[in-house]
This record gives sequence, structure tokens and C-alpha cells, in this order.
Amino acid sequence: MAPPPSPAAMVEERPLISSGFVCRLMAGVAVLAALTVAICVGGNWLGEKISLAGHTTDTKPISITIGDDTIRLAANTIRFPSERTDGAAERVDLYLTWPQLQGFSEADRLRFDDISQSSSLIFLQISQSTMSRDMSGRLGPIYSQLMDGAPYAGPFGLTAHRLRADAGYNGEILLTAPRSGEADYVVRCLLPSSPASATSGDCQRDVKLGKDLSVLYRFSSNQLRDWRTMDAAVQDFVKTRLVDNAAPAAMAEGGR
Repeated sequence: MAPPPSPAAMVEERPLISSGFVCRLMAGVAVLAALTVAICVGGNWLGEKISLAGHTTDTKPISITIGDDTIRLAANTIRFPSERTDGAAERVDLYLTWPQLQGFSEADRLRFDDISQSSSLIFLQISQSTMSRDMSGRLGPIYSQLMDGAPYAGPFGLTAHRLRADAGYNGEILLTAPRSGEADYVVRCLLPSSPASATSGDCQRDVKLGKDLSVLYRFSSNQLRDWRTMDAAVQDFVKTRLVDNAAPAAMAEGGR
């Protein structure tokens, strides 16, 4: 009978890599591979989210009810992701290119992301009215009581009025203009010392639309030359997206 192998021979005959080690190594490789895939996928997703910065190119219609009014808007015109939801809401915030009145798109990305180009945007906030009069309606009963000194010629055919320092408007100037068959145009602006100092929202005006909506829109003072066209365009944009609930209600009533 052959003698049993010596301990030294047994050591020499052992495999350099055991099957257990191979299994652990393969499991580790699988985990690393899975992590690599997750990082790649997650990185691409995160990169896309960061690059979009809350924007969306989706144009699907979103129906939002504010008080007694329902408005249907394309998702890419709604500024904040949390507001791109069907149903009741206290308000909705929009951003639109001027003069196209279009929402976010890849072609216009810089206009939305580059602050130096944001003066070509209009920002809207649509909410239920909290006052009985809009800005034009407040000219006589409110703003006229707050004016300080004589009016003077403003830009683009507008008349400028300084507001009292204690009125709380922090240096804003009231700009007005008469309109045939309509209430006077009224807008409040923080007029910059030069066009280069203008911001994307240094002018603001609000109008009443629908059953009981207040539409506040802000724009750059660099766009004041378009005040007539802009006011009509903003109002038309909102009016054409209002959903008339009276007709469906009447049909339902008649169908009983």
C-alpha cells in the first residue's frame, strides 16, 4: 500500500484558487456590474433632470380648476412640476416666450435657462380674485390717492406717476395710458437706469378674466414698447384656454 502523502505534498496539490473564492469573486463582480449599470442609468436620469431644471417638453393638456373657472393648459407652459396636475388648485404659474407665447422647448432652452435671455419671457400667475377690481380698475379709487407730484412723460407713449414713499411700492413707477372703449392701461414698473439693468420681471400688471380669475403677468421693462400688443395677447391666451362648464352642465341637465 502506498504511503499517505506528506503534509508538504498535500499543500502543493491544493488549487491556487479555491472554488469558494471563485464563487465569492463572481458574486462580487456581479454586484459591481449591477452597481455600474445603476450608476449609468441613474447618472443619465439625474443628468437629464438637472439639465431640464424642472422644465418639460410635454405638451399634454392639463385641466386645472381655480374657484369657478377651469383652464386647460399645455404642460410645458406650466412653470412648476408640482402644478402639472389635473384637478383643483389655488393657482397656477406659467412661463411663456414673447412674442410667440409658447412654453418650454429644446429649441428655446437658453431663453428659459440663461438669465441674460430671460427678458424675452413673460411670467403669469393665475389665481382666484381677492380684489373686486383689477389694476386698471384700481387707478381711480386707489392709485390716484397714492400719486406723488405731477405726472410726466414715460416711455412708449405712457404717462408716468411717482408713488408716495410711504405707499409700500418700493420705488415702483405707475405707468398709464388711455384706451378707446376700455379702461386705462395701468402697469407698475421698477424702471432700470439702463436697458442692460432690466430684469425679467420688473413690470407687472393684473387683469380680471373668466368668472373670477386674477391674471397677474410680469415682464421685462425692455418689452414695454409692446404694451398694447402684450396686454391683448395675454388676455387672449387665457380666454381661449378657459373651459366653459355651463354647456356640459346644461347638456347633463337636459339629458336626465
